[in-house]
Amino acid sequence: MIELFYSPTPNGKKVSVMLEETKINYKITYINLSKDEQFKPEFLKLNPYGKIPAIIDHEKNFTLIESGAILIYLAKKSNKFLPKENEIRIFEWLMFQISNVGPTLGQLHHFSHFNPGKSLYSEERFYKGALRVYAALNNQLKKNKYIAGKEYSIADISLFPWVARHDWHMPDRINLRNDYKFLVNWYDRVGSRPAVIKGYDCLNTGEKIPKIKL
Repeated sequence: MIELFYSPTPNGKKVSVMLEETKINYKITYINLSKDEQFKPEFLKLNPYGKIPAIIDHEKNFTLIESGAILIYLAKKSNKFLPKENEIRIFEWLMFQISNVGPTLGQLHHFSHFNPGKSLYSEERFYKGALRVYAALNNQLKKNKYIAGKEYSIADISLFPWVARHDWHMPDRINLRNDYKFLVNWYDRVGSRPAVIKGYDCLNTGEKIPKIKL
């Protein structure tokens, strides 16, 4: 069994969606970030940096941190969503999500969603970064059904929860359906997968995948 140390953030949702997609048996240990539970000594033994997600594979007594590494581990464990013939291209876009999408959109969340008006320079900087991210993804999806090619993979699973926060990305200034239609088509396609829907609401709180407005 996989024990997932989880909070409903984009990085947490990557792993819960992957676990639903692979049908690996798992349980969730909820980490309340608002109460700083990620900095408690028992969690710091799993991840000295104090960051979710983390997993324990109890069959192997094996602990792993970092969402990208966890996705790769679960893909290899299940033999799903990481086909050998396209592995490098999948890693390319997985790394793009980790190094560009997450940091850029995460900073935009911080400044424009949680602290609006406190640093207009930062809001504008990361808004422009978000547009670059959207454009790069849209251009890639213009050529491919999924982000790394013809097949759904861990690159898509990694990316989806970040795009799902689109309503935090200054939505009054972005019309995703008009300007990034290939990204929107991909988002609608991935978001309709039963495992994605279930993994997105793995705490069973009734959380719905946000729709992109017309």
